[in-house]
Amino acid sequence: MTLISLLLLAALLLCLSHSASVEVSIINGTEAEPHSRPYMVSIQKKGKPICGGFLVSKKFILTAAHCWKKKKRLSAVLGAHDLSDKKEGSVRMKVKNYYPHPKYDASTHDNDIMLLKLCGKAKQNKTVNWISIPKTNEDIKANSVCSVAGWGRTGSSKHGSKRLMETNITVVDKIECNKLWENLLTPRMICALHPGGSCKGDSGGPLVCGDTAVGIASFGQKDKCDAPTKPKIFTKISDFLPWIKTVIGKV
Repeated sequence: MTLISLLLLAALLLCLSHSASVEVSIINGTEAEPHSRPYMVSIQKKGKPICGGFLVSKKFILTAAHCWKKKKRLSAVLGAHDLSDKKEGSVRMKVKNYYPHPKYDASTHDNDIMLLKLCGKAKQNKTVNWISIPKTNEDIKANSVCSVAGWGRTGSSKHGSKRLMETNITVVDKIECNKLWENLLTPRMICALHPGGSCKGDSGGPLVCGDTAVGIASFGQKDKCDAPTKPKIFTKISDFLPWIKTVIGKV
C-alpha cells in the first residue's frame, strides 16, 4: 500500500498545473473576505512586503526564521487587507526584538520559526486579533483540509498581490512526502499540497486547520510555484511549544 500511495501522490503532483516554492503568493487562490483573517500580518522591510506572519498575542508575531537577517530592521503591518489602501486603517508597528529559533539551520530549513516582539501592544478590534496555536504536541492527520493566506506572488513570474489571497491545502502523509523530498525532511515539518498554495512572499504565514495555526510556511521548490512536483513544507508549531512559552514568558 505504501508504494501505491506514493505513486498516486506523485501522479497527482505531476497532473497539477498550478501550485508550490525555497521561496515561499498564493497560487490558484481567491481574494479573502476583507479582515476575515485578523491575525494576518504583513512583514516588511523598508516599507516593502517580504513575508507573512501572524499574531499569537498582543505583543508577539510568529513567522519564519528565514524572513530575517541579522541587523536588518523589520516592521509589521496589522489589520490590513489591501496593502495599497492607505485609508484602510491598518497599523504599522516597529519590531522591538527578534527571536529566531537558536537551532535554525538555513541550509536544511530545520527549526524555521521566529518570534517577533512588537514595540507596544496590538489593539484587539474587528480587524486585528490573534489566533490560537496548538496546546499540545500532536500530528496533523494526513488528508486534513487546512488553509493558507498571504500577499505573495500569484505565480512564479508574477508580482505579489496587494490584497490578501487565500486557498485550501491538504496535509500529506509525512512518510510519502519525505520520499518525494529524498529524505530531507525532519519530524518538525508538515507537508501539504493543493492545485494552489503559497509562493514567494508568503513565507512565515500560517497553515490554519480549523481555527488553529498549526504550521508556518517554510519552503517549497524554487521557481516552481505554478508546477510543483513535491508538496509544500511548513514548520510544525506544536514541536516548539516549550520554546515559545519560554520566549514569551521571559520578556
